[in-house]
Amino acid sequence: MATPLPHPHVQAHTHLPPSFLDPHHLGPWGIFLQQVDRVTPYLGELGRWVETLKRPKRLLIVDVPIHMDDGSVAHFEGYRVQHNTSRGPGKGGVRFHQDVTLSEVMALSAWMSVKNAAVNVPFGGAKGGIRVDPRRLSRGELERVTRRYTSEIGLIIGPNKDIPAPDVNTNEQVMAWMMDTYSMNVGEASLGVVTGKPVDIGGSLGRREATGRGVYTVAVEAAHRIGLKLLGARVAIQGFGNVGSVTARLFAESGAHVVAVQDHGGAVYQPAGLDITALLAHVAAQGSVAGFPGAEAVPPDAFWDVPCDILVPAALEQQITASNAGRIQARLIVEGANGPTTPEADDLLQERGVLVVPDVIANAGGVTVSYFEWVQDFSSFFWSEEEINERLVKIMRGALTTIWQVADEHKVTLRTATFIVACQRILHARDLRGLYP
Repeated sequence: MATPLPHPHVQAHTHLPPSFLDPHHLGPWGIFLQQVDRVTPYLGELGRWVETLKRPKRLLIVDVPIHMDDGSVAHFEGYRVQHNTSRGPGKGGVRFHQDVTLSEVMALSAWMSVKNAAVNVPFGGAKGGIRVDPRRLSRGELERVTRRYTSEIGLIIGPNKDIPAPDVNTNEQVMAWMMDTYSMNVGEASLGVVTGKPVDIGGSLGRREATGRGVYTVAVEAAHRIGLKLLGARVAIQGFGNVGSVTARLFAESGAHVVAVQDHGGAVYQPAGLDITALLAHVAAQGSVAGFPGAEAVPPDAFWDVPCDILVPAALEQQITASNAGRIQARLIVEGANGPTTPEADDLLQERGVLVVPDVIANAGGVTVSYFEWVQDFSSFFWSEEEINERLVKIMRGALTTIWQVADEHKVTLRTATFIVACQRILHARDLRGLYP
């Protein structure tokens, strides 16, 4: 059957940044370039290698054709970007979203380089994605698009090359399909090719909650350092997927009041604190926080005006901008999402005395436990969930302590301090390895 042009599931264009080196292109990649420019004066002699950070090592754009349930053939566009592998194999998630662009995946891969170096796990940075709305696919179509994508990027992934993981709209099942597809193609069980798998096929205990637990851990540590008591603190969370929901539950269990939550369907507000257990059940049944009984519906843009002490953006990129940063009432922002704050908003928040714990440290819990999973797969020896959580908390607290000291030393924001620590580690590795040939 001939392919419909265009297929209703497909956007038929590739989003390419106008220049890899243009920091004024305000896509996600442009934001990353601005962040690198801000940190360059602090790199010392390693600054001679800074162009390494501005040029992804490898970019792969693939066509992902599949048979749809109605008998037609649809084509989706997929990406895998390896930003830097000086410190180890590439590591980063795969997202399925209708608005995925190359600029976005490039930036996400670069932030993974920084994130992995910030918590000092031996990985480089990578990221992948398919421009598709998975809500419009059947389970069979979702499996076929996953397996075809895995086969297409199989040339550059592998347990010692590049290890994908879950991200937006992907989960343990998607990772199971990816692992199985890669294993069939190489002719052996390759558990370590992806992380975030089901526990029954090499996944790690604690991985599902790791990112949210990491966000909560650094939030508690940062709040303590600025004298903000967690008991009774008002928390607002944007995004109620895996990261946002776990973070909300941990805050509620600690005695904080989660007063507002926003997701793709709407926002709800309850100044006395939302019942997170009931909210989770409501979302499981209805698909969104919208319509949650006993809470006030809040217009999407008004979410940023909600009175709160701690704000956790845990949705997508570029949510906190120059247009809404001045309205945020929180004393502390902890970035659960990747790249949720633009550089202009960062400056405004700093001027107002709002502390921002950046994504590249705040949401590093997921990749930290992914590292634990990768190690366990190689050794075929698995740790208890208690051991996983203890190791995670220790690494997250230690990384934040190091970054806080650098911020105090140079009188810079935590974001710049994180980039200083991470970029020095990345470029030191580049310097030690030299160039080949």
